[in-house]
Amino acid sequence: QVHVSESGGGLVQTGGSLRLSCTASGDFFSITAMGWFRQRPGHQREFIASVHTDGRTEYGDRAKGRFTVARGDRQNTLSLQMRDLTPEDTGLYLCNADNGRVYYSDFYTLGSWGQGTQVTVSS
Repeated sequence: QVHVSESGGGLVQTGGSLRLSCTASGDFFSITAMGWFRQRPGHQREFIASVHTDGRTEYGDRAKGRFTVARGDRQNTLSLQMRDLTPEDTGLYLCNADNGRVYYSDFYTLGSWGQGTQVTVSS
């Protein structure tokens, strides 16, 4: 049983930066991948970025060139450094932790999920 918790969201102006953090607790020794997703009411969940146990990173279209995902010193932590933010980045950012063979996409529903941290970017 893995529990996931996100933090670091807030209100920021266009062009600003935020750093989101995620921590997985419980039986996390077997986690193989962790990733970030964005959720907006009435919209499909969107894949943002991920890190796998071999160090490989993946980025969705929205994150490319502006966001950096990294695993912490411990296997159960994850960060998302966000820069040059725009109102289009607004949403609830969710963290996922999984222990299987992970192929992240907008439609990924497996593993353990946090409740999210809200990011709001003003004009």
